[in-house]
Amino acid sequence: MASMATMPVSRPLTIEDFETIRDAAVDGRRYELVDGSLVVTPSPSWRHQVVSSRLMAALLASDPDPDRLVVLHAPLDVRLSTDSVVQPDLMVFDTDEPGPRRPVLAVEILSPSTRHIDMGLKWSRYAAAGIGHYWMVDPEEPSVTAWLLEGGAYVEDGRASGDDPVALRRPWSVTLVPADLVRGA
Repeated sequence: MASMATMPVSRPLTIEDFETIRDAAVDGRRYELVDGSLVVTPSPSWRHQVVSSRLMAALLASDPDPDRLVVLHAPLDVRLSTDSVVQPDLMVFDTDEPGPRRPVLAVEILSPSTRHIDMGLKWSRYAAAGIGHYWMVDPEEPSVTAWLLEGGAYVEDGRASGDDPVALRRPWSVTLVPADLVRGA
């Protein structure tokens, strides 16, 4: 009989608690830890994955230095603090940056089950962790919103919806058309 991970009672989870629970899970869900609280969401939908694939293709095609700037997709744990481990949908890492691997860009693709987490909790935790760029893609609208971290807070760096393009310059130049990301999905 397999052992089952149990959650501690009356205290925030630690990284060790989280890893035990996550590693014991075999249900296909995404496990994240935010401020010591376990966040479990369903696996991504077809539409979500289409958007993720198209956005990743656009980032890879425009990457000015693929030996230094690496584009990855979830699942990949990103430790933001001693009590927060998240899995952005897409991440860009600068391999020349010293220290622990932190993305220079985190991208979240909104879905009904994650919308409030991505727009609130993760948004503020990415800023607190010093993630320089945060993009949100909303497949429902469709829209792309990019934020740049300035003085510890995010300021909007670009936004477009529907068939309007958004020309983003950071962390490198890429032009996205939100409707193209969801077309046929």
